[in-house]
Amino acid sequence: MAKLLKKVFESVKIRCNNNNNSCSSNLNETNRWFMKSDSCLELEELGLGLGGEFDRIPVDLFIQILKLLGPKESARISIVCKSWRIIVSDNRLWIYFLQNQNQLQQPWDSIVFAEKHLRSGYPLFQSIYNQSIQLSFMHIYGQRAQLNGSVIIDGGSGYCKFGWSKYASPSGRSATFLEFGNIESPMYSRLRHFFATIYNRMQVKPSKYPIVLSVPICHYDDTESAKAARRQLKETIYSVLFDMNVPAVCALNQATLALFAARRVSGIVVNIGFHVTSIVPILRGKVMREVGVEVLGQGAVKLTGYLRELMQQKNMNFGSLYTVRTLKENLCYVATDYEAELQKDTQASFTVPGEVSQWVCIGQLDSACTIVKPLK
Repeated sequence: MAKLLKKVFESVKIRCNNNNNSCSSNLNETNRWFMKSDSCLELEELGLGLGGEFDRIPVDLFIQILKLLGPKESARISIVCKSWRIIVSDNRLWIYFLQNQNQLQQPWDSIVFAEKHLRSGYPLFQSIYNQSIQLSFMHIYGQRAQLNGSVIIDGGSGYCKFGWSKYASPSGRSATFLEFGNIESPMYSRLRHFFATIYNRMQVKPSKYPIVLSVPICHYDDTESAKAARRQLKETIYSVLFDMNVPAVCALNQATLALFAARRVSGIVVNIGFHVTSIVPILRGKVMREVGVEVLGQGAVKLTGYLRELMQQKNMNFGSLYTVRTLKENLCYVATDYEAELQKDTQASFTVPGEVSQWVCIGQLDSACTIVKPLK
């Protein structure tokens, strides 16, 4: 670090000695190319400079040097003097580090959303919605650098997806109901077997990482019996995981987590699950059960069965629903104009892997298997 700063300073000094006017012109041009940062303004207000011969270096050029040094070296030189500490704490510098040296590979807008809205924990409070809040991204970077990541488990009734928080998509999945039965029923032994199997497949010890768990929408009404059932389910989940020595547990319902993933804290979430479809209103991260959560007995498995019926009418018979489900997931889509889609001569084909590989070509069935029929 010291050698790099020395070389930069010597280079600037030589240029200035050779042609002071030319040097000043170049430095002014450099300042015009970079937006003036908060640290520049603060140094001007306090009447401070970089110190000694370093005053010849523009602050914005100094920040570019810090970017080359990296976050660790930048943090170390903040102890040199007050001026350097002000520059190193510049949000622009640490925003750059978060965007370009982001170990978790998170989108920038997701990081800002999480820090502004979720930092205070759950439930959310209205006070954190103040958009004038000034975040210290140096502090945020330091905290995030200490995190090892979390295990993510999305326990649906049809399929369970699991993986790591540092990746954008799950690393694996399993057939929940076929392997474990109804995990929404708060049975200790069944849940213990479920979590032990997931940790075994991820090849990780439960005691090493915290876990974020999505809880399916169940017992969805606002009655006392439903509240007791939801409380019993969560208590059983906590009991199982803490008995397995998991260091920390965050269990939230699927609808709330889906809304957070879309960088929203309020909205209506429509979740098409394996067995049912739920419509969940959420205000500031809280499910509005008193307003009403709608659950329809129309899920993905019924759509798969309906598609098989349509295919059988075309003399396309498959003994396994797995084959039909694969076709549905790869070829079907939501028709924005249902009547217009029926008039099209659409052809689609797909090679279905399985016990016997089959090449399948379907026509209008890909839009006729209706999820929703939009109103005109």
